[in-house]
Amino acid sequence: MALQKTVKIKNRKARFEYEILDTFIAGIVLRGTEIKAIREGQASIAEAFCEFNNSELFVINMTIQEYSHATHYNHSPKSERKLLLNRNELKKLEKQVTNSGLTIIPLLLFTNEKGLAKLQIALCKGKKLYDKRESLKDKDNKRDLSRIKKEFNR
Repeated sequence: MALQKTVKIKNRKARFEYEILDTFIAGIVLRGTEIKAIREGQASIAEAFCEFNNSELFVINMTIQEYSHATHYNHSPKSERKLLLNRNELKKLEKQVTNSGLTIIPLLLFTNEKGLAKLQIALCKGKKLYDKRESLKDKDNKRDLSRIKKEFNR
């Protein structure tokens, strides 16, 4: 598998399951084989979430598959990985999570122009069932409206 120039791995369920209040860009502490596997596109953030441990933020359940060309120095696919944010952002997030009961969810795993892996995280509030139904209705209405516009323009 060839290395990709830019990597964009999305959490597609996040916008459906959660109401997004604020977003941040965080760096990730990775080992050598982990960044190589991410550049191959062998990562998933679908089930991932973020948690505080000793006022440091960690991403839990992010899967980075083992690197195909590694030796016995390979990484474990589901280990916790530390996120890098500045102190003010960490304090703000920790306060919001503990006081308001909000959740931090990764939205996008990408590589920047320097080739470093970054994670876009969001401060989220879980949607209720009726909110999910409402967003499905909106999505269907937008699709129908665009279909009607397309036929009208012919």
